[in-house]
Amino acid sequence: MSEEKYEGLLPRFLKYVKTETRSNPDSKTIPSDPKETAFLNELKAELISLGLSDVHINPQSSYLVATIPSNIDKDVPTVGFIAHIDTADFNAHNVNPQIVEDYDGKSDIKLDKDGQYVLTTTEFPSLKKYQGNTLITTDGSTLLGADDKSGVAEIVTMAAYLMAHPEIKHGTIKIGLGPDEEIGTGADHFDVKDFGADFAYTVDGGPLGELEYETFNAAQAEIEIQGKDVHTGVAKGTMINAIQVAIDLQNSLPAHDRAERTDGRQGFYHLYKFDGTVDHASMTYLIRDHDKQTFIERKHLLERVVAGLNDELGADLVTMNLYDQYYNLKDALKDHMEVVEIAKKAMENLDIKPDIYPVRGGTDGSTISYKGLPTPNLFAGGENMHSRFEYVSLQTMERALDTLLEIVRLTTEEDK
Repeated sequence: MSEEKYEGLLPRFLKYVKTETRSNPDSKTIPSDPKETAFLNELKAELISLGLSDVHINPQSSYLVATIPSNIDKDVPTVGFIAHIDTADFNAHNVNPQIVEDYDGKSDIKLDKDGQYVLTTTEFPSLKKYQGNTLITTDGSTLLGADDKSGVAEIVTMAAYLMAHPEIKHGTIKIGLGPDEEIGTGADHFDVKDFGADFAYTVDGGPLGELEYETFNAAQAEIEIQGKDVHTGVAKGTMINAIQVAIDLQNSLPAHDRAERTDGRQGFYHLYKFDGTVDHASMTYLIRDHDKQTFIERKHLLERVVAGLNDELGADLVTMNLYDQYYNLKDALKDHMEVVEIAKKAMENLDIKPDIYPVRGGTDGSTISYKGLPTPNLFAGGENMHSRFEYVSLQTMERALDTLLEIVRLTTEEDK
């Protein structure tokens, strides 16, 4: 039966990643791209075919929600499992996954036929962990989409297994598959009441054992700089070079506090978009910090820098739209750490060492937890996410499936 448990996991994953579902940061619709809607409808049909109950797409959030009904006669907590179906801001058209059987843990993996893109253990030492594993990689031209279609495949395969084996006793289980996580808006409209769980887990982490309940606080700043372009021969006292103003703004922020120079709990300002001419420039910053007070101070510093530039220019030529994106998951879970302990115990029961550390990012679980549904994050298996070098181990995906089933078992033992 153990081998049967994993049936469908790899074919399901390969099918999912070949379906393009990249979200669109410039869209105002929910979901942000019609391709996501089409894929959610495909998943809806699949869940109905597996026999799940109350399968529907929530009109508020566009989350696909489904129920695995309880098959026991006692009242136990309702656990939910959540994953996102969209992929990140990297080419996701015509994903062509490659399968490497029984990887030896030391050889280079050529992704494309010309050898332009290669997974090497020197550049990607994580490969050494996967001796004897089956790896799924890209062909070098796209991302893979293991973030988070590995999580989607694991959750749906869990559902298929439980529906096929009613002798496995469990309480009510909720499934939520949602859009637009990668553009930071997916969970904004998540309907906790409609979902109906007592607690949940996003299945959206990386390598084996990741258990995440501490994330960044996050904000984004969109800055517009209006310059004045005149002939360089008569520029003195008249020209306002928007590019130079942008450089001055960047140089006014702490030089060390950049993503590429920080780690652990160190926060940063990350300039990740810039477009400019002398006449006009645009900048987009990500502001991140684990500590709430330091996060607030970072935003205040950016506001002071913008105000100072406008004072120097003598007019409000630098405008900024600064808004919060999500908050540290730890602050929302501090009174619900039993949810983390269940996941930790599940992994330990399976001889998986929990890997707990402050995440230098966020998950939909951050937003969902602040809505009142405690939702830490579990590993799903992906490595080198958001890039052409993304890959995942099939065996790690199987262990993720094991973890979901063990959480269900442990939850079934607990009375409300």
